[in-house]
Amino acid sequence: MKGYEAVIGLEIHVELKTASKIFCSSSAHFGAEPNANICPVCLGLPGVLPVLNKRVVEYGIRAALALNCEVARFSKFDRKNYYYPDLPKNYQISQYDLPLAQHGYLEIDTGNGRKRIGITRVHMEEDAGKLVHQGTVTTTPYSLVDYNRTGVPLLEIVSEPDMRSPEEARAYAEKLRSIIQFTGISDCKMEEGSLRVDANVSVRPAGSQGFGVKTEIKNVNSFRALARALAYEIERQISVLEEGGRIVQETRTWDEGKGVTLSLRSKEEAHDYRYFPEPDLPPLVISREWVEEIRRTLPELPDARRERYMKEYGLPAYDAGVLTTTREIGDYFESCVRLYPRPKTVSNWVMGELARLLNATNTEITASPVKPEQLATLLKLIDDGTISGKIAKTVFEEMFNTGKDPQAVVEEQGLVQITDAAALKAVVEKVIAANPKVVADFKQGKDKALGFLVGQVMKETRGKANPQLVNRLLKESIANSDN
Repeated sequence: MKGYEAVIGLEIHVELKTASKIFCSSSAHFGAEPNANICPVCLGLPGVLPVLNKRVVEYGIRAALALNCEVARFSKFDRKNYYYPDLPKNYQISQYDLPLAQHGYLEIDTGNGRKRIGITRVHMEEDAGKLVHQGTVTTTPYSLVDYNRTGVPLLEIVSEPDMRSPEEARAYAEKLRSIIQFTGISDCKMEEGSLRVDANVSVRPAGSQGFGVKTEIKNVNSFRALARALAYEIERQISVLEEGGRIVQETRTWDEGKGVTLSLRSKEEAHDYRYFPEPDLPPLVISREWVEEIRRTLPELPDARRERYMKEYGLPAYDAGVLTTTREIGDYFESCVRLYPRPKTVSNWVMGELARLLNATNTEITASPVKPEQLATLLKLIDDGTISGKIAKTVFEEMFNTGKDPQAVVEEQGLVQITDAAALKAVVEKVIAANPKVVADFKQGKDKALGFLVGQVMKETRGKANPQLVNRLLKESIANSDN
């Protein structure tokens, strides 16, 4: 980067998957009609008092433990005061100097091995409402306000400034999402706003220890956008410095369409939040017994499951990493392996054909039309010679589109593999007669020629011929033609 290096820290907000909001009984469910899930408490009307949802604290502790944090024995809530249309009380109940947890870390894979990224703190807070812009945030003529999200419980997870590239930042965000999903406290759907990322980034001369002036990037709605926004902002800051200018501390937004970051507001002119202890909520005293009870309920986390897949199933590190991206993918894989104990074959199908069709149809693996037991049955049909590997892909796609069992698809479409040598002999002789030059090439030791001939037989039989049998018959027929 022209003699510079980037310094990146991320603030990630995670909406918790609770039935009700953090301080009231209003529904926290996503997708309701605008301003349907509201009440006097989350709107901050006069005469109401907040009551803390215990499940929120439990979920916060689960996340903190999964991220190797130290859970505080004593914690409190604070008022963060600022004026914005989506904040009906004109303050947000958050945590400031005594957060729920601190001093954690997670590890990411880089081109140079594993790297530990520090986590400064994990704290609880209520979400604000949502401004519905009529266009982009920088061009909208007016905005509407939906208060459904107001009071939905949030965890804010703040990293140390330990990342040095957009790729590391993306790897950190993806790893954190994976860990949180495994704990079961959030679905982490960025498209629904249940996981949101703000990035702080600065640049400095390579090898130096001080920090440059940072900017904060908001409005990043995918991991790909996060990497692109950081790459652009790093390049922009370097260009400013190279031209003799100075970086202004400010909040910027990412414009996906233009592929640029744009200035929203100067940090130097930002409001003083005037934090003070929330007078309507008592401090939290968290017993060690409760923390250890929650620790015992933690599931197997991504790194542990990844290592187990490599040791127990003999999978390559890449496969094990992909299969532990989410808890649901790993569960699907293991369910299939229990029925068809050839892990690498199952892995290939889950990461290949299944992933391709899920991505193409924007379908979650939990809603896959092909269940693990159906995939296991399909793989057994390949093994017993009923269908070829090539035909199996056709069968699988039909299973995905219709939800039918593999045997039904094979029977309905007449896809049973041809294993009758006498029936294939005529097709083999026809292909040999039609390709004398290729046959001559094979006789001269060009092994690729045989592959071409096999392909022609498969084409004639619409992929239903047994490839191993076709190979043998071709070799025998060519050899006999020399006698």
